[in-house]
Amino acid sequence: MRKGRAVVLIAGMAVLLLAGCEKRVEPVSQSGFLLNTFVTVTLYDKDDPEILSDCLDLCRSYENIFSRTIEGSEVYKLNHRPAGETAVTASPDVADLISKALYYSHISDGAFDITIEPLSSLWNFTSENPTVPPAEKIEEARKKVDYRKLKVEGNTVTFLSPDTSLDFGAIAKGYIADRMKDFLLEKGVKSAVINLGGNVLCVGQKPDGKPFKIGLQKPYADRNETIETLNIKDMSVVSSGVYERHFEKDGVNYHHILNPRNGYPYENGLVSVTILSNLSADGDGLSTTCFALGLDKGMELLDSTDGVYGVFITEDGEVFYSRGAREFLAAEP
Repeated sequence: MRKGRAVVLIAGMAVLLLAGCEKRVEPVSQSGFLLNTFVTVTLYDKDDPEILSDCLDLCRSYENIFSRTIEGSEVYKLNHRPAGETAVTASPDVADLISKALYYSHISDGAFDITIEPLSSLWNFTSENPTVPPAEKIEEARKKVDYRKLKVEGNTVTFLSPDTSLDFGAIAKGYIADRMKDFLLEKGVKSAVINLGGNVLCVGQKPDGKPFKIGLQKPYADRNETIETLNIKDMSVVSSGVYERHFEKDGVNYHHILNPRNGYPYENGLVSVTILSNLSADGDGLSTTCFALGLDKGMELLDSTDGVYGVFITEDGEVFYSRGAREFLAAEP
């Protein structure tokens, strides 16, 4: 583990926020259990508990829109629409997020698929006694997954199949983090960190002008053990990995990043993909997309996309960087 830094645990995901030792104004934080994880907002340039509370309330309001499991949420209602109802008017937020998710579904040729809900609802990675779903049920659910059977025009969402249902789990946290950042900026905050269980969005930089230091957790290791530290200013850092929501059966590691083509977790030699981007929604979508595509195709996608960077970790512990990603590495103290 890298020494000489205070480590603040980011619960539940693969990124750690590392606080430097320089003298500065004490930050103020507030946390809550939202989005099935611990959400923390830290202000570095304002001591205002009301802003923190309102920011967490905003996160909660979005959870009540995007959750597929909260009865009464907009996405729950879309997934449980009346039989025969094909065209639905969605809120601007849901329509916007569907549009972005369809973009990543398209550029990955379905390796990322926003309509994966029939499959994802079969797997329970948080159960005390998780099990592999029966093969026939996986096959049945797999046939219902196809992003091409979903259309969005303006705020109108059209379902081309009654079996189509949505799961925003691979992109919603990033979108929510972006909206929380917008809120903080409206309140005059210029230096903050939004942590949605591993989706880390840095607002500006530290008050002294130095970057925030984000540590990448070493897969399968103690949460305080990092493989690299990144210098981040006004950007998002999002990781997708096989070692957080997972279980092992008969020597096989079953993780939450599911392959829409066969219904089982991806097996492509990767254990983690971390994306650096301006928008956290892009980081969220790309981390899953690049993981699904695998090392070569994922790297190719990032190298052809402006303003996004990636760090890939393979099963044998090798670390690969997309073009420009190494420039964010923090020098050893």
